[in-house]
Amino acid sequence: MRKKLESLITQYGPVALGTYLFIFVLVLVGFVLAIRAGLQPSSTAAQAGVLGAAYLATKATQPLRILATFVLTPLVARLLSRRPSA
Repeated sequence: MRKKLESLITQYGPVALGTYLFIFVLVLVGFVLAIRAGLQPSSTAAQAGVLGAAYLATKATQPLRILATFVLTPLVARLLSRRPSA
């Protein structure tokens, strides 16, 4: 898996990294919103607890996010190459 990831980064560079980070942020925000929907923290410590729990849940989805990066990066690269340059 590591070799495939290195190959993807070598081939697509910033597009692969950007795709991975976009998926990461999207999942993290999704978990924060989902946790907050069931819990209304009022203190700063509770807010940090929500972010920590969301981070742990996001970390648990890492294999799925890497798989999504493998699938989506070539599509994103194609879309970006079709975009007219300014």
